[in-house]
Amino acid sequence: MGEANVNGLENVLKKFNNVANEVVKNYSFLSEMDVLLLDYSENSTYLIEDKDNQEKYILRVSRPNYHTKNEIEGEIAWLQTLHEQSPIEVSLPIANDDGEYVQTCYADDQVYYCTLFTFLEGDTPDDQNESALIDQFEILGSITAQIHHHIISQHEKYSNYNRLTWDYDAILGENPKWARWQDGQGITTERLQLFERVSKTIKSKLDEYGKLKEHFGLIHADLRLANLIIDGNQIKVIDFDDCGFGWYLYDLASSLSFIEHQPYVPDLIKAWINGYTKIRSLSEEDIDLIPSFIMMRRLQLISWIGSRNNETTKLFGENYTIQTDALAQEYLSEFE
Repeated sequence: MGEANVNGLENVLKKFNNVANEVVKNYSFLSEMDVLLLDYSENSTYLIEDKDNQEKYILRVSRPNYHTKNEIEGEIAWLQTLHEQSPIEVSLPIANDDGEYVQTCYADDQVYYCTLFTFLEGDTPDDQNESALIDQFEILGSITAQIHHHIISQHEKYSNYNRLTWDYDAILGENPKWARWQDGQGITTERLQLFERVSKTIKSKLDEYGKLKEHFGLIHADLRLANLIIDGNQIKVIDFDDCGFGWYLYDLASSLSFIEHQPYVPDLIKAWINGYTKIRSLSEEDIDLIPSFIMMRRLQLISWIGSRNNETTKLFGENYTIQTDALAQEYLSEFE
């Protein structure tokens, strides 16, 4: 990474850190605390440790110009409803002294929305432990089906939520929500042509599939391993920041983020389907579309890596794009 990029990242994090340290003052029950940066990707996430009562909390400082306050309030409303109406354990928002779940903070003419959450004990899944991961994906499939069943049962209510839409246009279209995969790292002329064929095939498949409520509704949209907490045989779900309207099977694709090329992925998919269908049925058409959703997510992540500057994008870089070639060729050989 060049010096300019390093300095730019340091300046960005400094702003986030200043906001985090200022906003925690609005929680009077946090008397003596440490504010520790855990992660910076779309947002900055902090571990808040109260020295007096030994309690832990999570503070999310949302990056400017990504979500509106109303959109974040929709996310929070869904979290609270899931907590009340389902067995799924999620990280819950905590109101500040003024009763606000979403705080507005201004810094250098930019608006930062901040939310404090409960801390969930456990560890993230280990993508190097294949056998454990397969077992966990069966549990994850059941959890995902419960989420989808909950949404479909209250389709009219949730369809009125103000959240992003994760359809083809928003992910791979001309003006996508994140960025264009065509501008990702490692895109050559040959690779551009290969991935264009993949993108067109995906669009054709999804246009035929449609957006009936049995297929399309409010989803988590980012159930990757980093957003799962393993506690014994239980899986807890965090980070609903990207929740929005999309195809239900996209939640499976997002669960495979960054590991789509691993040889054990077919076993993960099989386990996920086994868990999912214990709660909610899948048709042959649904199952046939899974590779298309996985490739759509893969191209979306190429765009994300190419347009972001954080530890995750530095880790994967252009190698992630290069590793996509084999997946793209395999996909086209079966579906084009």
